Amino acid sequence: RSETAAFHRVLGQPLGVRAVTVAAAGNHNLLMVGPPGCGKSMLAHNGTLLLPPLAESDAMEVACIHSLMRTLPSAASLYEPPLRSPHHSATSVALTGGGLQAMPGEVSLAHQGVLFLDEFAEFKPSVLDSLREPMETGEIGITRANYRVTYPARFQLLAAMNPCACGYRSDPRRSCRCSDQQLQHYQKKLSGPLLDRIDLQVELHL
Repeated sequence: RSETAAFHRVLGQPLGVRAVTVAAAGNHNLLMVGPPGCGKSMLAHNGTLLLPPLAESDAMEVACIHSLMRTLPSAASLYEPPLRSPHHSATSVALTGGGLQAMPGEVSLAHQGVLFLDEFAEFKPSVLDSLREPMETGEIGITRANYRVTYPARFQLLAAMNPCACGYRSDPRRSCRCSDQQLQHYQKKLSGPLLDRIDLQVELHL
């Protein structure tokens, strides 16, 4: 699908449209930072429309992973890259997999597709750092007392966050209520090693 068709409902935000397009074209991880209402979530969801259909072998691999969760894609969507968008309250097990039966987590359910994390800085730091292994290797290992399971987890990360805890540090219409200490605490939730694995970072404005 063309860029025009994918973003026909997006008004303005040429930088955001360009960033999401480049990310889709090069399979780059992308972090968008901007105040509430600037269109970060819409850009991310519309950007997935730019991704090409899955090859047959990739589609079968995705279907096998989802079959473990009994959530097989329909015939019509079999070749569509998966899009997963867990809530920021998700645990490490929900994101990377585990439990008594070592089931796949969101990173594996997003294999060959997109993992969209909205309110990125609101995830627990330990949960975010659990992304480092699959982002580096394209797979995730789950170890239990008597066995170890490895699931594929080759996904494109799209993340969105506010510039500060109150969300309005870069908003010209509202004043930011965050102190310098609060701002530093908010930004420290994202570790350096995690940010190093995000290829593109853009700041959006209203």
